[in-house]
Amino acid sequence: MLVMAAAPLAYYLVAIFAAMRFFRGERTRQMPPFAPPVSLLKPVHGVDFASRINFESFCRQDYPEYEILFCVNDLEDPAVPLIRQSMKDFPQIPIRILSGAPKIGSNQKVNNLVLLAQEAKHEIIVQSDGDVRVSPDYLKNVVAEFADSAVGVVSCFYRGIAERNFWAELEAVGAASDFFAGTLVANLPGKVTFALGASVATTKTWLAKIGGYEALADLLADDYEIGNRVHKAGGKVLLSREAVWTMYPAQTLKSFWEHQVRWARTIRMVRPASFFGLVVTHGLPWCVLAVVGAPSVWVGAGFFGAYLLLRLLMAWVVGVSGVGDESLRKKLWLVPVRDAIHFAVWLAGFVSNRVKWGGVVYAIENGKMREVSVPEK
Repeated sequence: MLVMAAAPLAYYLVAIFAAMRFFRGERTRQMPPFAPPVSLLKPVHGVDFASRINFESFCRQDYPEYEILFCVNDLEDPAVPLIRQSMKDFPQIPIRILSGAPKIGSNQKVNNLVLLAQEAKHEIIVQSDGDVRVSPDYLKNVVAEFADSAVGVVSCFYRGIAERNFWAELEAVGAASDFFAGTLVANLPGKVTFALGASVATTKTWLAKIGGYEALADLLADDYEIGNRVHKAGGKVLLSREAVWTMYPAQTLKSFWEHQVRWARTIRMVRPASFFGLVVTHGLPWCVLAVVGAPSVWVGAGFFGAYLLLRLLMAWVVGVSGVGDESLRKKLWLVPVRDAIHFAVWLAGFVSNRVKWGGVVYAIENGKMREVSVPEK
């Protein structure tokens, strides 16, 4: 029992090393002067508390030539007036709004990306979610990686901007303190084999090699798959030193749980062995078992103290010092709370192949999404 309880502590140390190695190297690395024209692809559905600022951030890029293509499901989407305002405020940026993407598969976001890619003028395409905000150096840092023609995908870490809501803040803390740690450990060989979905850059050439966005249209984890398929096709998949921001709007316990379970089940279905292996990264439940089964109070106290010290240190090194997440810096105390809840989420990930996304319930069969008629409750 005590040996198993020590496994998460060892994982925390490895993650701390991986984070220090990655961010130290990236902060001293000189980026090549490579800045070809770029097409920014923005599939958008609805708005949140910061959509106007987020859209404008893409119009303020310190970059010589790029276009922005938005795609909505229909022109009645509440995002459209905000996009039109950006077009008015930044007339020097070519911005277009597309809609009515043909239904190729169950993933509407990917259907929109198919249309966007078809309309994109440039070889390098950079997709990002509608709730993403970027710095003026975003394109400069992301696109420079493609100076190496072997690079097929570049994706970004993301910092959280959460509304003042417990569940929103808890979700932001979880991504920065835990999910990114696993990503950095996977990156220890020097490259990952998957992409992070907030921002994914690729080229039309590499996209064609994996069958285009069309090949992803029935998949839930399209971000993971684009990276993994480019990797299998022989392309390098990189993590950028440029982190973006993503929004965490106020939510209820129910919506928080549904989102977390969807994420967990998605990971289980695309990386089943890795998902099962997460059992050795759940430090809190193992720590509790160690305290209960320890031969003395001092041994149990030592395990609990080691868990708190290393877990919080990993969260700080990865999420605060590395990614620069302000939500985590301000709410570091939420990390153990999140760990307790996330263990339950991990267990729920095994229970079913059904997920809820955008108010629709999908069954995942052989990695593909299928809409099922489950009534809303």
